[in-house]
Amino acid sequence: MFKKFSLKDYNFKLLILVIIAVIFGTVLINSADSSFTMRQIIGGTFAIFVMVFVSFINYDFICKFYTMVYAGVLAILALVLLFGVEVNNAKRWINVGGENGVQFQPSEFAKLGMIVFTGVLLAKFKDDDKLNSFRSLSMFAITSGICLLFIVLEPDLSTTVCLTLVLVTMLYVAGLSYKILGLAVLIFVPIAGSFLCYIQRPDQFLLKDYQVARILQFIYPAQYGVDYSQQNNSIMAIGSGQLTGKGLNTSTIATVKDANFISEQQTDFIFSVIGEELGFIGSVILIAILFLIVLQCIKVARTAKDTKGMLIATGVACVIGYQSFINIGVATGVLPNTGIPLPFISYGLSSLVSILAGIGIVLNISAQKRKY
Repeated sequence: MFKKFSLKDYNFKLLILVIIAVIFGTVLINSADSSFTMRQIIGGTFAIFVMVFVSFINYDFICKFYTMVYAGVLAILALVLLFGVEVNNAKRWINVGGENGVQFQPSEFAKLGMIVFTGVLLAKFKDDDKLNSFRSLSMFAITSGICLLFIVLEPDLSTTVCLTLVLVTMLYVAGLSYKILGLAVLIFVPIAGSFLCYIQRPDQFLLKDYQVARILQFIYPAQYGVDYSQQNNSIMAIGSGQLTGKGLNTSTIATVKDANFISEQQTDFIFSVIGEELGFIGSVILIAILFLIVLQCIKVARTAKDTKGMLIATGVACVIGYQSFINIGVATGVLPNTGIPLPFISYGLSSLVSILAGIGIVLNISAQKRKY
């Protein structure tokens, strides 16, 4: 379970970057709403402990139980549908210990579980030179599809899209044939167009009304009108920060935060706090930190001792990269409005613990890197 390795092989750069990001996030959450600060400090400290602890567990040992990991993912996703807490017509959270207990979001842990499971599964197919066979691709599609279906039913469209991108990227990195990839693109394009036409029908049942409205308002703003709520207020906040921002903990009615134009700003729209209070310079610094973390994970993937290690590190890099892109894209109006946390920064202990546990696995992969 615990495999000895030299500390000189331990990726301290990645560890330090992650700790800096967590501290950065705590400072921003305190500025957005100080009532969450103590919980974030406790949660962040616990998450860092989890990361360090997991980094000393041999990832080969974790991968031996990949089928149990998959079963666990499906179990917690089923539990949230059966016993989850419903908020705004969505069941995404489970309360443990009653009203005063701990609340966690199973889909956040499902992302890490699916990365581990898919990494081992695809590695087996690749090592047996059967990755591009119909049987292998069917098994990948079925196992991934079942998990994604559970998340869709919550409903949690943003997590579904993010996890889909992660799993497809892992499949591509594993060695998906370009012929199959080209065929998939040819099939996907007309399906996407048909989907867009279908959701505009009044009798469609695939998406909730608010999800359809957000997509159509983004694609056809002149026809369907623009959503002048959270997203536009976020853009206004980021723009008002200009180059250097208004300063942390600014408490004037002139700020979008203190005028209460964005509710729950400490979660999905935390980037609006960065833009308003730290300005363009602070935003670039944060994006650079996230980018460096992703690059470190990619570096670990390139030097991993085996295929499964390479794929798991790739998956963690993709989660951080894609979530950051989606979150910042929504906050800046580049993407349709959808809720997803900014890794290491947004308030949300489920997201923080799961992503740092993933970093812990990457650190262990790095410590066992391939010897040249």
